[in-house]
Amino acid sequence: MKILEANAGALTNFEVLDFLRSKGAAKDPTRVLAKVAPSEYKVYDYLNQTHACNQTREAIIEFVDKSKKYDLAKAELLNILNLRPITPVEIFPIIEDSDVRMGDDGIQELTEMVEQVFPTPQTEPTSEVAPMEGKEAETMAEQVEIVDAGQEPMETT
Repeated sequence: MKILEANAGALTNFEVLDFLRSKGAAKDPTRVLAKVAPSEYKVYDYLNQTHACNQTREAIIEFVDKSKKYDLAKAELLNILNLRPITPVEIFPIIEDSDVRMGDDGIQELTEMVEQVFPTPQTEPTSEVAPMEGKEAETMAEQVEIVDAGQEPMETT
């Protein structure tokens, strides 16, 4: 990788996460083989717990294009991309004089656009666990009995 322009501007959380993935942070479960510093792994772990892990380059470009009508500053746009505000209360500290510049309708439109372009990540598994039947259930019951046989019973008083 060659740096064309040093310090060209601020990066979104997605861009930082994408860079760390390209260095191999996601591919090395032992965290020894990849050329990633321990501090970079901490950043990678943090960003994997934020909305950046669910964003895509296409969604960011779409959002930037759609938000041009609001005449947002670069810092405001960057904060919206990183924080994913979905309520007017979350927009007020990000956009200076938002009620004057955008009005209530503009703020509501912006929050709806954020929700539309960057959907909420699913926190629950999408597939239901089917109950075990037949031999599968019997095998599991036998395994539980074997494990329980070697342990002392717990007091539940």
